[in-house]
Amino acid sequence: MTSISLSRFLLEAQRSHPDAMTPDLRLLIEVVARACKTISNAVNKGALGNVLGNVGTVNVQGEAQKRLDVLSNEILLEANEWGGHLAALASEEMDDPHPIPNRYPKGEYLLVFDPLDGSSNIDVNVSVGTIFSVLRCPEGVREPTAADFLQPGSRQVVAGYTVYGPSTTLVLTFGQGVASFTLDREQGSFVLTQRALRIPEDTSEYAINASNRRHWDPPVQRYIGELDAGKTGPRGRDFNMRWVGSMVADVHRILTRGGIFMYPVDAKCRDKGGRLRLLYEANPMGFIVEQAGGAATDGRQRILDVQPHALHQRIGVFLGSRNEVERVTAYHLGAA
Repeated sequence: MTSISLSRFLLEAQRSHPDAMTPDLRLLIEVVARACKTISNAVNKGALGNVLGNVGTVNVQGEAQKRLDVLSNEILLEANEWGGHLAALASEEMDDPHPIPNRYPKGEYLLVFDPLDGSSNIDVNVSVGTIFSVLRCPEGVREPTAADFLQPGSRQVVAGYTVYGPSTTLVLTFGQGVASFTLDREQGSFVLTQRALRIPEDTSEYAINASNRRHWDPPVQRYIGELDAGKTGPRGRDFNMRWVGSMVADVHRILTRGGIFMYPVDAKCRDKGGRLRLLYEANPMGFIVEQAGGAATDGRQRILDVQPHALHQRIGVFLGSRNEVERVTAYHLGAA
């Protein structure tokens, strides 16, 4: 069987879905993929590459920055500045959008990304990843500001993530289903390994940070209580909990075999609006999950319908197998 490279996959997508995959968008995705390969190499070197530990600074979120956070951010910025496909970029690690330098041509797209999701795990050699999303720059805007990035997730044209684990995996959607690619290090390219990923509607696995149990709101307490009760409870079957603490790893497991991922707004993070970022994490993952047949809500409404009001806005997240997401969302709506 002939292997299909990411480049070939995107070119075929451009031919079959010209409205969804333009030449500039195809080239933009290839640039992002190349940057992710560079990040993968840095992650794989670990201590040998002197990339572990903190740098002594904090990002806009108030979180201590890892060396790999900073390096990954720089890799993505440098790779995407000069290609001519972007009008501007925004990163979870930067306060404000990053403009395209005047010496380079500008394109019609906006790129947002979390350069290294789950970076707190990097020092203990647990899977981390990169999350990215592409939006169209509003028509007529030549110098985008933060306001131009504040588009609901339903307006994303591409979303994807890369998992840096035992193998490096790229998962991608441009609104025509979800495909998965694995980095072939001998060839130096991503190779298509699965088309049309689908999340089962039902599941017996859930992912949540159980250490926050005492902070949860009643709808989440009710839902998790039912799962924990197992066969003797109202659900009549046992559930397993899995929690990596890296969103890309937890969501990738759900995309592979089903499950529900939850990071609700609770008493601990209510003043911030939630734990996860709408633009950099919730929207791209919500787009991917929906394209794979799953659902994604903030507990009350579809995540992709939320109108952002700030570049680093946070939100509650429930995503994965449709029937479980709908159940816990119904519990929230019933408590209104």
